[in-house]
Amino acid sequence: MTEQKQTSGRRVVTNMSLSLDGRYAAPDNPLDMSWVMPYAVTDVSRDHMAGLRESATTALLGRVNAEGFLGFWPTVIGMEGADPRDEAFARWLVDTDKVVLSSTLGEAPWERATVVDKPTAEVVADLKATEGGDILVLSSASVIKALLAADQVDRLALTIFPVFLGGGPRLFDDGLPTGQWELVRQAAGEHGTLALVYDRVR
Repeated sequence: MTEQKQTSGRRVVTNMSLSLDGRYAAPDNPLDMSWVMPYAVTDVSRDHMAGLRESATTALLGRVNAEGFLGFWPTVIGMEGADPRDEAFARWLVDTDKVVLSSTLGEAPWERATVVDKPTAEVVADLKATEGGDILVLSSASVIKALLAADQVDRLALTIFPVFLGGGPRLFDDGLPTGQWELVRQAAGEHGTLALVYDRVR
């Protein structure tokens, strides 16, 4: 199995962590990600993220995820005992261009970030018309759902964690456009963590 090379234009790459029963958040508290933590710090998860950011030059986030990611990750830089892969991701996130989708934020409180209040599909079409590397969507479920519905995802990256949440929101809604995906990368690691990367076949 060989990874496909990008042929033209910018790819939209989405990344999400899912439970084995297909949920991205617990039913009682969607903001509680404690179920993710034992698996997010495994080698397979860290290497998975490193592989995604290598070719990405823009991060696309919803407001809630932007506040969470950009509130936490910059604190990892220089943190004693930090894994070098975590620190590298933190530096990438700080230094890269960020687009935050929000109808409530007036302006971005973060460096190298732009707030946009437009439909997701339109924002991505505008980004794909510019020069640059991959557009990486980091765990923002509402953004990823909109892009899947519009068939704008070129690379779908998932980490599957071996837990049942027993309820909560699903990433893949009924009614998505039919289509085929090719598995281009897979890795299994500690605690049964599974990292998968699929490319959209067009």
